Amino acid sequence: MPLEACRVSPLDRGFVFGDAVYELIPAYARRAFCLQQHLARLERSLGQVHIQNPYTRTQWETMIGNLIQRSESADVAVYIQVTRGVATRDHPFPENAVPTVFAMANPLASIADETLQNGVALITIKDIRWQRCDIKVTGLLANILAKQDALQSSASEAILVRDGFALEGSSSNLFVVREGVVHTHPKDNQILPGITRDFVLELLTDLGREYREQAIPEDWLYSADEIWVTSSAREVLPATKIDQHVVGDGVPGKLWRDVYALYQERKA
Repeated sequence: MPLEACRVSPLDRGFVFGDAVYELIPAYARRAFCLQQHLARLERSLGQVHIQNPYTRTQWETMIGNLIQRSESADVAVYIQVTRGVATRDHPFPENAVPTVFAMANPLASIADETLQNGVALITIKDIRWQRCDIKVTGLLANILAKQDALQSSASEAILVRDGFALEGSSSNLFVVREGVVHTHPKDNQILPGITRDFVLELLTDLGREYREQAIPEDWLYSADEIWVTSSAREVLPATKIDQHVVGDGVPGKLWRDVYALYQERKA
């Protein structure tokens, strides 16, 4: 239906509590990218917060496919949100609540050539999020504040730092290259298990490049040869400045160029 025709109850727990999870799936040339991995993450998020999965895997695939095919654009980002449902406002889980499912497809913005040629700027910020960042929940106020701080500092992304370690961006995963080795934070409760993150690790394996999933000390950000941020919507972007410090030679690095080229090849 048209977006303006959609109606959600004000008593939906997604509205009053942020009691919901979400997923974002890119599609290129009307084909969903890494669809099974995204659906597996959605299923995990639902299970972690004890929301009943309203659809089978096949039903999800059909719904997403229909959205993509009916979209005006061939390249879209499919957003899916599942809430616990409508109930009288009270903290405990309601009995017999039916999950609310909302899904939409928006045109997927292309990355400007200037961004790919010059890279992006980053800032660091204290991580004030909750302790289960591995669940893709809709309660993103801390992420929003971090992203806004980045934009007001003329940066594209804020890297979240906790206990002296750089974890990830407000809406991205983080990669740091030092002495030819690529480092990214391991999958734990402190970061979102990014689908693009995992895809980039596959590409590094195919390129024969060494990577390590380990905690990244904050000071590594200022001595890195290359820094990348990854997400489903923006793929893999090079950073050339962080907190006003120049990253490497101040231009996107050779390893990033190799990874980006292979990413585009596999995507095609």
